[in-house]
Amino acid sequence: AESLHSCIGLLGISAGSLLLAVHFYSSPRATPLIPSTALGVLLLILSALLAYAGIRRSLRNASLLVSLCLTLSAFWSGYGVILILAGQGVLPDPGDARDALVPGLATFTLALFLVAVVGFLCGEPLLALVAAVVSLASAHEVALHYSSSLGPSAVACSHLIVCLVGGYFALGRILYLLTKGKVALPGTDVAEKKAQEQGRGSAGSSNPFTAPGLLLNVLSASVFCCRLLGVTHRLFLGHVPWLWAAGTYQIGICVLSYRAMDVPMATAFGFTSILKFAGGYCLLYPTWQPEEPSFPTPFLVVFSILFAVLALFLSLQSPVDGLYLLVFVTYCIALACSPRGFFAAGPQGVAVAIFVASALVALIHLYNVRARAKIPTGKGAVKALLARSSLLKLREGPDLHAPYLGYSKYADAEVLTYACSVLASFALIATGDPQAPLATVVIPWVVVAGGILKLLGGSVAFAQGKTLESSAFILYSVMWIIWGLTRYSGLYGTARSFHTAMGIVAFMLFNSFIVFCSLFLNVAWFFYSLTFMLITVSFLLDAINALPTGYDITATLIFGLVSFYCFLAALSSSTFEGCCLPMGGPLVQLSGVRAGMTKCLHLPARKASSVKRIADILRNGGTCGIPTDTVYVLVAACSRPDAVEKAHRSKRQAQDRPMSLWISSLKQLEPAKHLFTPLLWDFMEAAWPSPISLVIPRGEWVDFLGMKDSAKYVGTPQSVAIRIPDCSVTTHLIDLVGPIVVTSANPTGEADTTHHNQVYAKLGDKVDAVLCGGPSPENIASTVVDCTKIDSGNIGFFRVGIIPKSQV
Repeated sequence: AESLHSCIGLLGISAGSLLLAVHFYSSPRATPLIPSTALGVLLLILSALLAYAGIRRSLRNASLLVSLCLTLSAFWSGYGVILILAGQGVLPDPGDARDALVPGLATFTLALFLVAVVGFLCGEPLLALVAAVVSLASAHEVALHYSSSLGPSAVACSHLIVCLVGGYFALGRILYLLTKGKVALPGTDVAEKKAQEQGRGSAGSSNPFTAPGLLLNVLSASVFCCRLLGVTHRLFLGHVPWLWAAGTYQIGICVLSYRAMDVPMATAFGFTSILKFAGGYCLLYPTWQPEEPSFPTPFLVVFSILFAVLALFLSLQSPVDGLYLLVFVTYCIALACSPRGFFAAGPQGVAVAIFVASALVALIHLYNVRARAKIPTGKGAVKALLARSSLLKLREGPDLHAPYLGYSKYADAEVLTYACSVLASFALIATGDPQAPLATVVIPWVVVAGGILKLLGGSVAFAQGKTLESSAFILYSVMWIIWGLTRYSGLYGTARSFHTAMGIVAFMLFNSFIVFCSLFLNVAWFFYSLTFMLITVSFLLDAINALPTGYDITATLIFGLVSFYCFLAALSSSTFEGCCLPMGGPLVQLSGVRAGMTKCLHLPARKASSVKRIADILRNGGTCGIPTDTVYVLVAACSRPDAVEKAHRSKRQAQDRPMSLWISSLKQLEPAKHLFTPLLWDFMEAAWPSPISLVIPRGEWVDFLGMKDSAKYVGTPQSVAIRIPDCSVTTHLIDLVGPIVVTSANPTGEADTTHHNQVYAKLGDKVDAVLCGGPSPENIASTVVDCTKIDSGNIGFFRVGIIPKSQV
C-alpha cells in the first residue's frame, strides 16, 4: 500500500510538472496551449491527489514524501486559484499576476530547497532530486517575473526534468508491483527501498506532519514580508489564495497531528490557521469597500495570552518549539497595537521573524524525521530538570494519550476546543458600525475559531467515545457559525425578527439538556455549559432588540474565564501526571456513568500489549469484557475458580442459561479425543472456528482442561456448551490464558452488549477490565446447537443466532 501511495504521489508530481512545462513552453504565444483557467483547475485536482498520497503514507514509517506531497499540494492549490482568477480577468493589471504569484513562489523555492537538502543528507536521493529541480523551476519563475531576458524555456526545462524523473520511478514501481517483483527498472527496487526504510524506521519522529505545517507558516508570512521589503507593491485580493490555502491545509494538518497523538502542535496549528483566515479576510475586504477593516483589540490580547500559555507548556516537551511560538505572541501584540492590522509595518516586521523562525524550525523537524543523529531540541534537558521535582512529572509511556474508553485513533482535542471558546466569546465584545458590520474583523474569529475548529474538536471527541462532550461542542459550533454569519456579515441588518428569536430558543432548549447531563460529568463542564447559556441569552436579547448595555461584556467575561480555566486544566492534565487543575467530580453520581474515571481499565483491542494485560488480569483472578466474532462477552479463566464464581454471581446467572466454555483450538482437547465419538469430533472440526456453540455431553474430558472446582459453574450436570470463536483477538487471548468460561456481558434478561462502552454501563464494578474493539461486527449472538444426541442422527437448536439452521 505504501508503494502504491508513493506511485500516486510521484505520478501526481510528474503530471503537474508536465502541465506546467507545456504552459511555459507555449506562454510566448498569443494563445497558450492550456488556458490559465483550465491549468488552474487541473492543478487543483492534482493538489487533491498529492494531499491524498501524503496523508495515506504510514505514520510508523514516515518519509520525506509526506512533506514533499503536502507542500506541493498546498502550493499548487494556491497557484491554481490565482491562475483561475487571472484567467477570469479578476487580476487585470499587468503587475497584479506577478505581485500575486511571487510570495508563494519564493516560499516554495525555499521550502523545497530545505526538503532537497534533508533528502540528500538522509539518503533519499530520489525525493531530494525532485524537490531540488522543482525548487529550481520556482526560482526561475521568480526571476522570469523580474527579468525579461530570462525566457520561460528555462522554467519549462526544469519542470520537464521533474516529469521525466518522477515518471521513471513511478513507472518502475508500478512494473514491480504488477509483475510481483519480476521486473524492476534500475534504481526502483521496491524491496530494497522497503529494507532501507525499515532500517531507518526507528529514527522517525512522532509527528511527521509538523514540518509541512511549519512550511505553511512560512508561506503566509512571505505574503507580508514581500510587501514590507518592497518585492510586491501592495496587499490585495491576489494574495488571499495563498493565505486561505495555507489556513485550510493547516486545519488538515491539525487533524493529522491529533492522529499522530501530538496535542501541543495540533493546538498550535489550529491557532495559526485562525490568523491566516483573518489575514485573508482583511485582504479581501477592500475589494468591495475602499477602507481597511479594523481589529478588535481585546481579542488579540486574549489570543496572545493563549499563545503564551501554549508556548510555556510546549517548552516542557520541546523548548525549541516553545520558543518558536513566542514569535506569534509578539505577532498578536503587534496586531493589537496597530489600528491598520496586517497592513501596518509593525506586524509585517514580525512576519519577517516568523518567516525566518518557521524555516529554521521546519529544517530541524525535517531532518529529525529521518536522521538517526537528531538535532537537539532541548527535550532531554527539560526532562532531566523536571525529574528532580517531586511536584511536576511529565506524562510519558504507553498511557500518554490513553483515550476515554480506550478506543480512539486520535489524541484529545479539548485543549483547542476550550481555547476556541475563549476566542469566540471575546469576539462578541467587538463594537462596530451596524450599517457596515463587515468593517470590523469579527467573522474569522467567530466562524473559524468558534465554528470550524470547535466542530473539529467535537468530531475528535466523538471518535474518542465522549458522547456528551462531542454533542455539546458540535451544538456550540453550529450556534457560533449561524449566529456569527447572521449578526456580523450583514445578513441580519438592523431588523429584528420573532423567527430568529424562536431559533435561538430552540438552541437554548438543547443546551438545557446538555447542562442537565453535565451534572453527571464534572463540575467544570457543568459551569462551562451553564455559562454558555449566558451567551445564548445575549443572542436572544439582541434578536428581540432588548439587549442591555454591558450585558455582552459581562457574559463574555464569565464564559471566557470558565473556558480559559478548562483550557488550562485540559492542557495541564495532558502534560503532567496527576490532576494539576481539577475539573471536579460529578455533581450527581450514577452507576455506570463516566466509566473512564473508574478503576476499570479500558484497553484498545488493536494493541497486542492490551491483550497481554487482559491475560494477566484473567490469570490473577479478574473478570473482563472482551469483543468476539459476535457480541461482547464476560470471561474468566478456567484455572481460577474464584474468578468463575465471581462472573457467575455478577451475572445473576439463570439456570436455563448456564455459562459456556471456549477454547482456541481442538488441540487443547487432543488428550481427551478418545472420550469423544468420531462423528462428534468430525462435526466439531467442520463447525469451528465459527459463531456456533455446541452443547455436548458432559464427561471426563472436562477434567483435561484443568477446570478443577470451576467445572461446577459451567454448563449443566448433563451437558456443556463449548466453541472456538472466529476472532483472532479472542483466540490469542485464550492461547495466553488457557480455556475460558464465557457468558454474555449483560445482566440476565437484558439485550446483548454490542459496544465496549456498554459493558461497564451494564455490569459496573463487577468487571475488572474491558478490551475495547469498538462496535461489534454483528448484533446477533451465536447459534447454540444441541449435539447430545448427534450419534443417533439428531441435532437440535437451543438458539438460532447469526448462523441459520440450514448452514448448520
